[in-house]
Amino acid sequence: MNITKKLIFYFIIILFSGNYSIFAYNSEKVFVDTIFDPDHPVTENIDSALLLVKSASETLSDTSNIDTSNLIPEKNPYKFDILVLIRGLLGMLVIILLAYIFSENRKAISWKVVGIGLGLQVLLAIGVLQVPFIQSVFEFGGKLFIKVLDFTNEGTRFLFKSYSSGVIEAPLQTFAINILPTIIFFAALTSVMFYFGIIQKVVLFMAWIMIRLLKLSGAESLVVAANIFVGQIEAPLMVRPYLEKMNRSEILMIMTAGLATMAGGVLAVYINFLGGNDPVQRLLFAKHLIAASVMAAPGVVIISKILVPQTEEITKDVKVSEDRIGKNVLDAINIGTFEGLKLAVNVATMLLVFLAFLAMINYIFLKIGNWTHLNVWISDISDGRYTHLSLQVILGYLFSPLMWIIGINFHDITLVGSLLGEKLIMTEFMGYISLSSLKAGGVFTDPKSIIMATYILCGFANFASVGIQIGGIGALAPGKRVLLAKFGMKALLGGTLASLLSATIVGIIHS
Repeated sequence: MNITKKLIFYFIIILFSGNYSIFAYNSEKVFVDTIFDPDHPVTENIDSALLLVKSASETLSDTSNIDTSNLIPEKNPYKFDILVLIRGLLGMLVIILLAYIFSENRKAISWKVVGIGLGLQVLLAIGVLQVPFIQSVFEFGGKLFIKVLDFTNEGTRFLFKSYSSGVIEAPLQTFAINILPTIIFFAALTSVMFYFGIIQKVVLFMAWIMIRLLKLSGAESLVVAANIFVGQIEAPLMVRPYLEKMNRSEILMIMTAGLATMAGGVLAVYINFLGGNDPVQRLLFAKHLIAASVMAAPGVVIISKILVPQTEEITKDVKVSEDRIGKNVLDAINIGTFEGLKLAVNVATMLLVFLAFLAMINYIFLKIGNWTHLNVWISDISDGRYTHLSLQVILGYLFSPLMWIIGINFHDITLVGSLLGEKLIMTEFMGYISLSSLKAGGVFTDPKSIIMATYILCGFANFASVGIQIGGIGALAPGKRVLLAKFGMKALLGGTLASLLSATIVGIIHS
């Protein structure tokens, strides 16, 4: 029995015989208006969304004064549903078909690699959602992230606390103070871990697995593994000497990997977004966010090797570049801190501009809706969930058929579709902010939609990131700049499909 058949066999055995417990949610199903309503002052709407992402000052063991009325986790036994399985398999088929349609060499596709990649994704999903031991591993990783968030809060409180009360005053409980320091500290911590060789060892181990199972080159496997921990430009730095020699398939692979995974610093931010002040929910979403980034690795291989199959000879040897690793610990901290500062400033300015454009666009749509009586019609067809024409409404209905195909609850397809649209056009930051607001408002009919949306939003697959990659990777390998520009939209498609594939598989396993 070959390895592909073994993976499929194990998946069937676990799926039909397992009776493990997973987290499910009970949420109050109430309808709220679209966030960032143009009828109200823009700042009030932004503040209402960002209040949900305040950093917690309590440790994990302190569970006092926690509001669990909206989303209460409870353990339910896994229930097999043939309709869920059929819809999920249909979703996986459609995603693979979309990649196949846009493939530049369909005859050269290695369906064995595709099958092994799908098997790895399925096994990871089963492990995260069904197997207690694997759950404990991801939860341990989640606890580490949450602890680092607490360490970040200590530095933040020292800088911004009131001398009279010893706490950060309410007027200072803002996105800039509570969220952006997390990015800076994580960048510095990552730089220190690079200096001591910790991340390199983990990345090399994961790359070794992908070389053996998925027949990747050493350089591209290293980049795919590194993207789980660092950003879309930092990961290619690890194989800088190899970039100019990479073939077309390898270049698309490193671009797609950068767009489908998340760096540790922003992952920590999204834990704050979705978990809020509740330690239980912070841990649960930390586990799912880590799983989403890890699951994206085989998903990237599946999609990119369909889009641009490997047809040339590859080398499996690789050595991690020591560029910008730091001369000593203090130098490593210094390098990481300034890299984190640049990233935090970039995130802040990006959000400022995109939020302003979103408010302007929605204001224009509101006026158009009033003139054409579209707002009344939209309110009627959405049962009051949307009250006026907005960018969220357009994106939601545009992507809703795809959301239904991959297994999202019918009543939530426009909501999740709008989140995907926001991610593509306005970055995943905007998507996760919207998801946290909708989650807190109890808008979702099915709690599983929240979990699947968490996986869909994973990664930097947006138009802005394509430009960042062309400029950033192009600076590392000037000879590949034309190819990078040519592959921009193909990589965006690949990163999006990889995230959708992870969400679809999770939707099958999650009861």
